[in-house]
Amino acid sequence: MPNHIKIDYLFRFENGDKREIPLLIDGNTLALVSGKEIAHPFWSELTFHQCSVCPLDPALHPHCPIALHLGAIVDTFRDYDSYDDVTVEVTDSQRRYLKETSLQNGLGSLMGIIMATGGCPVMEPLRPLVRFHLPFASMEETEFRIVSMYLIAQYFRDKKGEKPDWSLGGLQVIYNKVREVNKAFAERLRSATTKDASVNAIIILDCLAKAVPFAVRTTLRDYEKFFESYIK
Repeated sequence: MPNHIKIDYLFRFENGDKREIPLLIDGNTLALVSGKEIAHPFWSELTFHQCSVCPLDPALHPHCPIALHLGAIVDTFRDYDSYDDVTVEVTDSQRRYLKETSLQNGLGSLMGIIMATGGCPVMEPLRPLVRFHLPFASMEETEFRIVSMYLIAQYFRDKKGEKPDWSLGGLQVIYNKVREVNKAFAERLRSATTKDASVNAIIILDCLAKAVPFAVRTTLRDYEKFFESYIK
């Protein structure tokens, strides 16, 4: 039996419309193995607003892998505005989450998974977050999860004989590249739809990415008091 992680997003609009987006993720690689794809839109071509940090060769990868997965999402919500009120229900194998929010926030949560699992080498370091996905996490929760993920990665590097980065300097490098991807994707999506829901969802993700380096420099100091039992 294949080892898969299933995450289902259900959007309910105030006018009665419903949009369901099921995701299937490989449990070993945390790669998105299924998702509704549509015919390759022009804005999915790799060279169309290609990210400045993209390592892919257009000759081998004519289309951006993330864009191909996002194509169906953009098409599904192309007639809705970012501020439309929705009730978003997220279901995985362990529990169900429910939140009344704006469409842009709901899409931001969904698109964050696809950005990390959709085949982009730059976004691949974020995949462990998907294994422990927390929809609609607060900024503080997100910062804690990201830093914890990075420190666990350094533990495994140390166990493998690689040099660990306990200073968290590499985390800022990762998120500097993530922000470049977000910037390019916002430009892609502006060309894909006349509505702003998808674009604003990326902007929300970018705000989170921007906050991470700041959290490393400042916010983490506020957490030290919670770990007193480990220090004394």
